[in-house]
Amino acid sequence: MLYCDTSALLKLYIEETHSDSLKSQVAEAHAVAACRIAWAEAYAALARRAREVPTDRPVIEVAKTALAADWPHYVVLEVSQSVVERAGDYADTFALRGYDSVQLAAAFEAGQIAQTTIDFACFDVRLNKAAQLLGMKAVFLNQGA
Repeated sequence: MLYCDTSALLKLYIEETHSDSLKSQVAEAHAVAACRIAWAEAYAALARRAREVPTDRPVIEVAKTALAADWPHYVVLEVSQSVVERAGDYADTFALRGYDSVQLAAAFEAGQIAQTTIDFACFDVRLNKAAQLLGMKAVFLNQGA
């Protein structure tokens, strides 16, 4: 199972560095998972880009439509009380931002439910390292900010 945080999910809809590699990972995955909050984070990022680069608005609208079409095909992890409690622990343990810790907790939950090692697609170095420490395979470990 491939878990995509928002930084990875966006690369499926907006051509950026590593988009092709990520699309290959998605094609090879048995399932692609995302946290429910990725929807809001993705739309916020797309809206910001449309405001900052008005010439990109048509591309952004296509990306939103494609995300909406694909969303029902993803394994979507809910933000339950157990996920947010685990996220709080991860925020403290790994010095993560709030939503990053929720992403990590949701990915961990996906692994628990599927009883398999999660391939964790993310472009944040700290978050990738935390995922690796939790037994996930960080597929883009040396990439990101």
